[in-house]
Amino acid sequence: MAEQITYRRIYEETSPKDGKRILVDRVWPRGMRKEDAHVDEWLRDVAPSTELRRWYGHEPGRFAEFRRRYLAELGDAGHRQAAGHLRDLADHDRLTLLTATRDLDHSQAAVLAEWLAGKQ
Repeated sequence: MAEQITYRRIYEETSPKDGKRILVDRVWPRGMRKEDAHVDEWLRDVAPSTELRRWYGHEPGRFAEFRRRYLAELGDAGHRQAAGHLRDLADHDRLTLLTATRDLDHSQAAVLAEWLAGKQ
């Protein structure tokens, strides 16, 4: 399954290899028109909580703690349904998780891809 799950910035060109394109950000990406995004689903409820996102602030030094807290959030009531839906999609389709974050390796998309691949 791991080779079927990738992540990238929503601003990058689409690819025939993308499979289902799932936006995993809580807020819509700045400057991106919905008709230009080529998103199959927007799962905002799988994104980190607003509180966690603000605390993290995309500071790489906080990533390990962000990852730990985010993985815990995926099991809470506010995330459980969206996380389960994402797992179901990953079981049946090739997925590209989309985010507006510049630092992809320190993003929720990277954590989700790892989580879906069972490497967390």
